[in-house]
Amino acid sequence: MTPRLFAALAATIFLLVSKSAAQTSPSQQSKPVPLRVGVVGLVHGHVEGFFQHNRHRADVQIVGISEANEQLFARYAKQFGLDPKLYYARLDDMLQQAHPQAVLMYTSTYDHRAVVEACAQRGIHVMMEKPLAVSYADARAMAEAAQHGKIHVLVNYETTWYRSNHAAYELAHDGAIGDIRKIVVHDGHRGPKEISVQPEFLAWLTDPKLNGAGALFDFGCYGADLATWLMSGQRPETVTAVTQTIKPDVYPKVDDEAVIVLKYPKAVAVIQASWNWPFDRKDMEVYGQKGYVITVARDDLRVRRRAEEERTVKAKALVSPYDDSLTEFRCVVIDGAKPDDLTSLETNLIAMEILDAARTSAATGKTVNLPLEK
Repeated sequence: MTPRLFAALAATIFLLVSKSAAQTSPSQQSKPVPLRVGVVGLVHGHVEGFFQHNRHRADVQIVGISEANEQLFARYAKQFGLDPKLYYARLDDMLQQAHPQAVLMYTSTYDHRAVVEACAQRGIHVMMEKPLAVSYADARAMAEAAQHGKIHVLVNYETTWYRSNHAAYELAHDGAIGDIRKIVVHDGHRGPKEISVQPEFLAWLTDPKLNGAGALFDFGCYGADLATWLMSGQRPETVTAVTQTIKPDVYPKVDDEAVIVLKYPKAVAVIQASWNWPFDRKDMEVYGQKGYVITVARDDLRVRRRAEEERTVKAKALVSPYDDSLTEFRCVVIDGAKPDDLTSLETNLIAMEILDAARTSAATGKTVNLPLEK
């Protein structure tokens, strides 16, 4: 082959390859396979944020929405331009006809068990808003259904996606502050009525059957989840709790103030859950043998060790897919990724055991020993 012929042939091959590459753009090549999700329930206020920020994502496709209250669906459909064809009045109809791979739950906590059991029968994965259940019995039933149905059940907490919490965990577990001796978690706000949550959300948040309790479950779950994670899945030996209803005219049926004390062999955790804070807060303190770390909102933390002054640290960014609830859920279902410990069913079974014991302790005035009887 002459040099001139070789050059011509090489040019032709280059043009063919370039044309093929042009037909498949980089964005097309890297476009993720979307997760087909069904939305179950519209009575949890967090669903508004889901529609606002996620309805046009390329990696998530909404294939159906089940909600018994058609007027509630119509309200969200108008607000966010949802296709009326997405609507199903009955959960079973949505699961059978829309064929979701997974569902996102925005129901009352009481309804979590029924939805998980229905999805498990069809091999459909589930992610719900915290907490896992209204009782430890329901939580165990859901775990059994998930095992039989071979599905993932994930629990979404806002605090799972805080950089500061993960930075605190790393400092506590790499020896920077020594072995953990005390954890203090603060969560809550002025109260659901005071911050004007949606009426359908307020209705079940203040119902002890549908919510499990008041602030005890609504915000105590954050601390139970974080403490279990920080203690590497260790179950506390005892749970002691005190609840109050400081505003009985506003919350006559449930507590609005709760303090839970968890005793471990060599550590203690104090969870302060409240609808009486003067402002919103989700922060924690972790004390070790040699120092402490205190989270400041989502991204910062304060650190001090012996013989050192306190310093403020900017937490590093979280790594995908563990930086966003839907990204993680999609990767768990489609790519086989391992669930983050904070969202995992295993961690949340212990968190539910803690909450159930705390409710009993508050009602009886006695400390409850763990594990609870099955």
